[in-house]
Order: sequence, then C-alpha cells, then structure tokens
Amino acid sequence: MSLIMNLPVYLKIKYNLYGVFLINVVSIWSGSCNVLPLLGAFVAEKYLGRFRTLLLGCTGMGMMTLTASIPQLRPSPCDSQTDCQQPDFGELAFLFAALGLVAIGAGAIRPCCIAFGADQFQDNTEKGRRQMQSFYNWWYLSFTATLIVALMVVIYVQSKISWVVGLAIPTACLALSVFIFLLGRKTYIRIKPQGSVYSNMAKVIVAALGKGRVARGDENRMPFYDPPLDESVPQVKKLAHTDRFRCLDRAAMIAVPGELNDQGIAKNRWRLCSLQQVELLKSLVAVAPAWVSGIVCFLAMDQQSVNGILQVFQMDQSIGSHFQIPPSWLALWSMIVLSAWILIYEFVLPRASLRLSGKQCKRLTIGQRINIGIVMAILCMVIAGVVEGKRRSLALQNGSFVSPISVGYLLPQFALSGLIEAFAAIAMMELLTSHVPETLRTVGGAIFFLSLSVASYLTSSIVSAIHGLTGMNGKTPWVGGRDLNEGRLDYYYYVIAGLCVVNLAYFNLFAKKFVGRVGVGGEVV
Repeated sequence: MSLIMNLPVYLKIKYNLYGVFLINVVSIWSGSCNVLPLLGAFVAEKYLGRFRTLLLGCTGMGMMTLTASIPQLRPSPCDSQTDCQQPDFGELAFLFAALGLVAIGAGAIRPCCIAFGADQFQDNTEKGRRQMQSFYNWWYLSFTATLIVALMVVIYVQSKISWVVGLAIPTACLALSVFIFLLGRKTYIRIKPQGSVYSNMAKVIVAALGKGRVARGDENRMPFYDPPLDESVPQVKKLAHTDRFRCLDRAAMIAVPGELNDQGIAKNRWRLCSLQQVELLKSLVAVAPAWVSGIVCFLAMDQQSVNGILQVFQMDQSIGSHFQIPPSWLALWSMIVLSAWILIYEFVLPRASLRLSGKQCKRLTIGQRINIGIVMAILCMVIAGVVEGKRRSLALQNGSFVSPISVGYLLPQFALSGLIEAFAAIAMMELLTSHVPETLRTVGGAIFFLSLSVASYLTSSIVSAIHGLTGMNGKTPWVGGRDLNEGRLDYYYYVIAGLCVVNLAYFNLFAKKFVGRVGVGGEVV
C-alpha cells in the first residue's frame, strides 16, 4: 500500500514523468491491480482454494525495490521543472515488469482475503450474521490503522531518507505477514474448490439462449434439473428457486427427456444446467445495479490519489520553519477519518445508545450507507474544485509555480474521500461478499476490486478526453500539463461532481430497490 500511495511521487521524482502520461500510468496500473483479482478468483475457485491462492500472491515487491537501488534502471535526476531526461524503452520496460509482478500478487490476494475471512463465520445463525457484519468494519479498521502507522514511517523514509530503504521495508513486512498467516493454518475453515464459477455462468447464459424459443405456456409444464449437492462440502448450501430474472430459468428446464442420461445426469452441460447454477448467476445479477453505482463513488475517491497529490506539490507544504509535509501524507488524513468513523460506528454509538435509551441502536442498512457515500462524493468534488480555484488564483497573483496557500486547505477533500470509503466502499464490500452464496464470495471480492479498477480506467479515459477536448484549437487543456496553474483542474473536479449527482439519482430511482431484496447468503428477502 505504501507503493500505491506514493507511486505518483516516485514516478515524478525518480522517472521524471508528468502530465497525462503520469496520470495514465498510475491509473492503468491501479486498475490492473483491481482487474487481476478476477483471474485470482478463477484460480482459487477452480484449482487452489482461497488459502493457497493467498500464499501465491505474496510475491512481487523485490523487483520494485531494484528500480530504486540500481541507478542504471532510471533516467538521470532532474532538479528543474522543464527539460528533464525521460526514461528510455529499457528503463520503462523494467519498471512496468516490476509493477506487473506487484499487480499479479494483488490479483491473488485481494479476492481471497475478505472471502477467506468471511468463511470463518456461520451465516446461518443470527449471532454469526452479526459477527460477519462487524467483521467487515473491524477488518477495514485494522487494515487502515496498520497502514496509518506504516505509511507515516514508510512514506517519510521514501520521501526524505531513501527510496531503497523505503521500498525494502514493505518487502520485509510482507514476508513477516506470511509467517504469521501460516501460524494459524491448522485452525482455518477451508472450503474446497468447487470448479470455475465463470464457466458455470457462461453455461447458464448459453443454455438459456439455446432454449429461447420455448413457448411461454410450455415453461410451466417443464420440470427443472435440480440434482443434489455434493455432501462432502457441507458449507455449500442449497439455493431455493426464485422468480427473479425468470428468463434464466430456461437453462434448467428439461425440454426433452433425452437431455438426461440413465443416471439422471445432464448429458450436455452447455444445454442443460442445474437450478443451483441458475440461482448462483441470479445472485450476481441482483447486485449488479448497485455495483455500477459504486463505481462512480470510487471515481470521486480515486481523484485524491493522483490529482490531490499533484496539488500538494504546488502548495505551501511547510509546518514551521524546518518541516515539510511529504505529499503522500495527505492520504493518511483520509485513513484517519475512515478509522475514526469505524470506531464511532462499532464502539461509541452502540454503547452510547445502551446508556441513554437502554436499547441497541439500529445499524445503517447497505442502501443507506451507499447513499451517504454518494453524497460525500458530491461534497468532496465540489470542495476540491473550490480549493483548487483558490490555490490557482493565488499562485497566478504571485506569479509563482507554488501557491502560498497551505496544504491544510486540502484536508476537507481528503477527509470526505475517507468518508466515501467508510460508507460506500465497506457497504459495497459487504454486499458483494456476504450477500451472495458462499461459492461466490471470492468472485464477489474480485468484483469489488473490479469496481475500483473500472473507476481507475474511467479516470484515465475522462482525463484523456477532457485533455483533448479542452486543448483543441491551441488552447491550454484543463488537465494533463506540467503546471496546474496553466490548467483548470477545478473545472475537472466539477465535471466529476456532476457525474456523482447523476449517480445519486440513478441509485435512488433504480439500483436501490435491488439492494433491499438481497439478504445474507444471497437469499431473496
């Protein structure tokens, strides 16, 4: 995570990258880290299981450390703001290979980490469901609190002391975490691989399309193919047949008796699927509308990781006369706000409610939390636009590259970014990993990170589009230049705020009704 938070700074200082290319490299790499979990989920569900896939992902940081320790792998240092030597093909190739290995490791860890943790709870009891609901918040809190402590040290070391040491520290911490994880290997609940979820979903779609000409009146007379589950995996529950997305039911309809062999098993699994397979696909389709809404939330959150950090470079970073705030430290403020809210929500509010009213306070629903997250996204972008307009105005008045305005003015937008994560991100994670059947938890985790990936790629596309459109006819583009004072980053923030307003309407008028119908384990409520 220290690499993710400080990558824009590393590429700007050590590789002399800037503008659209810098934003695109960070956004595309970040997006790749979130797309590869789809592959990691496939490997876990088809071959290795979640435990072994987690171990497989603990590789990749060593090569990144080499980019900092070997000067020949980077262009010459540059102290000026212009005419810096750009990296050649070989230097970029090694850098991208190192980033690629880190992305592959993330692809293995991210989909399995949350799903493997959720496997340790029993969601068929009220106590287990309450514990699982708290698990997501406490996991996020412990994860974030550790990052706060680690990044305050690691980012400071990277920015002020040595990039070599700063990249070696997370490499050593990763090795230590593997050792600790293995200590509990005999106590974990492990669910055996159940086969490729992706191929099962494809089979349902193909089978349903293949029976698209079945007369509507005949559908009610056709029996469903509903074989028993494998009793050797008791954690996997039988899903009840539902009336939602009935067009998919055709995949499980036995149109002719010849579709079954003498043992009552489907002869062609691309022609006839089990009712269990159909209901699994329905579970994913049911959460898709909310997933789309989450992408736009993450789009607003994503802006601070690149553009917010670039703003810091052109603001007064000093505290007193001797200390300069490292640019990436502003991201820590988001994590502090996120951690503070989780502590209030999980610890302070329940106890205050018991003391004042004698009753437990009601927890916010997933739909309510996503709604609050969208509102926070709108406020974040509006405030970011106002602050950037003020920063740019003062810089132009002073005729300087660095504006005299303090980086403290960026704290509200970074705080709101943390609240987007506290409400919308955790709610989306819970929806995608606990409100789907057990066999889809890894895929649900991958889809959660895919939404972050889509947001990163969407950021890259929007930046490139706005750069091209606003730079037509020789005009200075709003974004993508070396100097933010020459562009209009504030206008770009307002564009993202407009998208968030549209997302608020979309969620409440359409997507929210699907969220309310999906219960724990994917059951329809």
